[in-house]
Amino acid sequence: MGRDPAVDAYLAARPQDQQEALQRVRNEVARIVPDAVETISYGMPAFKLRGKFLVSYAGWKEHCSIYPLTDTFIESHANAIEGFDRTKGSLHFTPMAPMPATLIEDLVRARVADLENGGR
Repeated sequence: MGRDPAVDAYLAARPQDQQEALQRVRNEVARIVPDAVETISYGMPAFKLRGKFLVSYAGWKEHCSIYPLTDTFIESHANAIEGFDRTKGSLHFTPMAPMPATLIEDLVRARVADLENGGR
C-alpha cells in the first residue's frame, strides 16, 4: 500500500499529539490489511478495500475518532470499549487514552468480515 499525500497533509495539519495517535491508527490498519488503499473520504483519512469503504479516522478539537462502529461490534466488544466515548457510528479516543492495538485490529477485522459478507 502506498501512502496518500492527501492523508500526509491531513495529519500534518493536526496538533502533534493527534498526529502521533492518528498515525498509529494509520499504521495499524495498513499492517492489518496491506492491500487496503488509502484515500480521503468526507474530509477524513480513510481506507478502501476492493473499492469499498473499510474504515476512516479523524482528529477533532477534543478527541480523535475511528469509523464505523457497528452495533454488532459494540455488543461483542462491550468490555473492550468501556471507558471510551462514542457516537452511534464512531469510537472516540485521545492521545492520552489511545485505542489499544488489539481493539483497532478487532475493529478492522470485523469490518473486513462485514465487507466479505456483502456488507457496506
